[in-house]
Amino acid sequence: LQKAVLRGVWDGQKYSEIAEECYRTEAYVRNLASELWKMFSRILGENINKSNIRSSLERSQSAYFLNYKNDSVNISNVNICDNDLSSIIPKEQSPSNPKQQQVDLSTAPDLNKIYDRTDELKTLKNWIIQENCRLVSIIGLSGIGKTTLTRHLIQTLQPQFEAIIWHSLCTYPTLEITLKNLLLFFSNQSLTELPASLHEQLSLLIEYLRTKHCLIILDDVQTLLNQGTLAGQYHPDFKNYSLLFKLIAETPHQSCLILNSWELPQDIVTLTDDNAPIRCLKLPGLGSAAKEILHEKRLTDEEQWEVLINTYQGNPLWLKIVATMIQDIFRGRVAEFLKYDNLCLGKEVTEILKQHFERLSEIEKTLILTLSQEKQPLAIAKLIETSQLPARDVFNAILSLERRCLIDAEDQEQETCFKVLPIFRQSVLSNLG
Repeated sequence: LQKAVLRGVWDGQKYSEIAEECYRTEAYVRNLASELWKMFSRILGENINKSNIRSSLERSQSAYFLNYKNDSVNISNVNICDNDLSSIIPKEQSPSNPKQQQVDLSTAPDLNKIYDRTDELKTLKNWIIQENCRLVSIIGLSGIGKTTLTRHLIQTLQPQFEAIIWHSLCTYPTLEITLKNLLLFFSNQSLTELPASLHEQLSLLIEYLRTKHCLIILDDVQTLLNQGTLAGQYHPDFKNYSLLFKLIAETPHQSCLILNSWELPQDIVTLTDDNAPIRCLKLPGLGSAAKEILHEKRLTDEEQWEVLINTYQGNPLWLKIVATMIQDIFRGRVAEFLKYDNLCLGKEVTEILKQHFERLSEIEKTLILTLSQEKQPLAIAKLIETSQLPARDVFNAILSLERRCLIDAEDQEQETCFKVLPIFRQSVLSNLG
């Protein structure tokens, strides 16, 4: 960072411009620059500041270095090697090549088409670049587009980072395996031996995140979490991932970790705060933008498309699946498909919904069944009465189901009422039948 400040001042940049490029506040850069000028004042034996640093260095013995007449130069008994300072001097005078960007997207999916996520991309970019968030979570149901959104986000952010790595957790790797992959990547495969203890490995990772501007994406984080419990509880085999997440979230550094998940770990929910560099984006359905999917599938009865989109929550994957089924069975006629009250979910959607249902705790399942059997949204008092569950259990289950994006809330006559997502309700009722 000192090199970046010196290089920026040498090129005539303002502190605010340097701060923006380095993802720091202007005050932080000013304080660092003040310490830098004190250091050069001691080295050169004169009062150094922003306005005279260049002329002072050019007058000093370092002129030999700037002209590359020697391998190194001694300034007031401080030996500086040209390899150390070649990245400080103006780029047009430096014979060294810029650092090559490190990118590993080997486990990332292909860059698929994205359907109007402009606002979400803008929000994420602002959190990561402008607000310097250290940890950003993107949560939503399977198929809602978390992975596609993140892949396109990388395209936007790539020039801003020195190192980018995508790491999928779908194979259930232990924290030790994940740390090994990250450390080998950030060291450019130069680590011959990893530190022995987990604490030392975590400390080394944080050091890389401090010295480099890195972007880490962990996909399928829900695989670390337990099934059959309330949302966000770690599986016993992966509980130590909380050390990694909390360390990255709470330790100052210049990098960012993105988590993609169906639900958030409970400790990340607790840490997420507008006053802290930690954010969470709950990814909604596509809305009217989903019409492009139905158009691509050559469906007819466009006046009915909105009904279809609302039924399937604007979920891109679900809409593609059902649109294909409508094309195959009804020759693309949406109105004919919608005549049936008991919508045919299809094998693929049914299997996806089953995976979500199996993750629920017994209390959540009871609440889902209760809500699914009611045609109208229920207030909390009615939920407690109908489900015959203690109020505390109902509160906890509602919080958990909302975090899983499986229920919606709406206000009715000074009461908050809850309902199950239509497609999930249909799945539950079909299984009851």
